[in-house]
Amino acid sequence: MPAAGTVGDMNPNAQAASSSTNTLFALVDVNNFYVSCERIFQPKLEDVPMVVLSNNDGCAVARSAEVKALGVKMGTPWFQMQDLAKKHGIQAYSSNYTLYGDMSSRVAQVLRTFTPNLEVYSIDESFLKIESVLKQYQDALELGQIIKQQVKDTTGLPVCVGIGVSKTLAKLANHLAKKHKQFSGVCDVNSMEKEELYQWMTETAVGEVWGIGKQIAKKLNAQNVNSVFDLLQASPQAMRQQFGVVMERLCYELRGISCLQLEEVAPVKQQIIASRSFGKLVSSQVELAESVATHVARAAEKLRGQNSTTGELTVFIQTNPFKQNEPQHHQSITIPLADPTDNTLTLTNAALAGLKKIYEAGFRYKKAGVILNLISDKPTMQQSLFENIETKGKSAHLMKAMDDINNRFGNSVLRSAATGTKREWQMRSGNKSRNYTTRWDDLPVAR
Repeated sequence: MPAAGTVGDMNPNAQAASSSTNTLFALVDVNNFYVSCERIFQPKLEDVPMVVLSNNDGCAVARSAEVKALGVKMGTPWFQMQDLAKKHGIQAYSSNYTLYGDMSSRVAQVLRTFTPNLEVYSIDESFLKIESVLKQYQDALELGQIIKQQVKDTTGLPVCVGIGVSKTLAKLANHLAKKHKQFSGVCDVNSMEKEELYQWMTETAVGEVWGIGKQIAKKLNAQNVNSVFDLLQASPQAMRQQFGVVMERLCYELRGISCLQLEEVAPVKQQIIASRSFGKLVSSQVELAESVATHVARAAEKLRGQNSTTGELTVFIQTNPFKQNEPQHHQSITIPLADPTDNTLTLTNAALAGLKKIYEAGFRYKKAGVILNLISDKPTMQQSLFENIETKGKSAHLMKAMDDINNRFGNSVLRSAATGTKREWQMRSGNKSRNYTTRWDDLPVAR
């Protein structure tokens, strides 16, 4: 039986990828993130069963503990929950991505006060390397409790902390901290006795391992690999032959060999997609053009945010595939750009020209979007021989001014006229909370 932190059959490639045995990771995960963000500014929602809905108020993408206890699954359509909602008083809120993004940034700011070695893995999860700061604390558990309390005191958000010598073990520890009250929100599997860790692994389904989805879990179950401990005992080489190198790394990570390093700098996106379903079915080219221009603006802002340019743009429109009784039309067009750019106005003109070529009257469209491809690093971009330097400079200043204004006063305060004014096609958000942290008019007021 392999002991945690040791490996007997590790191959040379895995050995080269593994890091020092002193490496220690902490995974900080906000509990029910979207729900918790809503409750911070509306204390009346505490202990009230509630869900946060997806775009167009479609499905539950976040559930409070009270709703989970009622058996509501992730992704359950809101219309299917109506009877249950009336019976138990379930409150439904539209997604407020502006609020959630800002609160995520605030949590990251708190975490950086403990260590600069931080990877923001998702909107509600961050990995920290903590071995270098442990000497300031009694042990890793004390550090975890301090992190948990500091995030709560500073942002109001409840978190759980998992600690392990690999990212996969830290993820497992976080799962245990969330599911079992005896850990008080902080679990350090590195400090556990071997027998205790093996017991927890035996009681935890293999599908809870980071990176193992439902389909892979089913295949593992068919081979009698049902628990995390079963996977720990499996041969990494055999797992690689059946499931690939990612599974092999997970096996080593469970054995305490760190193969997945901290990504402190987010990799530059090689493709940027901006798309939304409409709040109502759209037939007119004018409304489609407004939505496409809006998506271009959002994609271009992301492009400038990573200091990149794009050399190719794709526009797509589609009807609702679930309305089989209606005529269907799914079309896209790719527009190559003569000179790579990050200018919203240039990209908007190209996108609208493409839309004119693929639009057909007589259809009711459900969705439109844009995709930016051929993305390159702006500072190293090759300049065009015939490029007007003065015009390029004015373009850069205009885009910077627009971004600065929008960052200061709110998203889309300044935008191109092509995005429209009424914008009745926008997605439904019938019960969206205020932007408490990013708009002066929405600031909570103490009475």
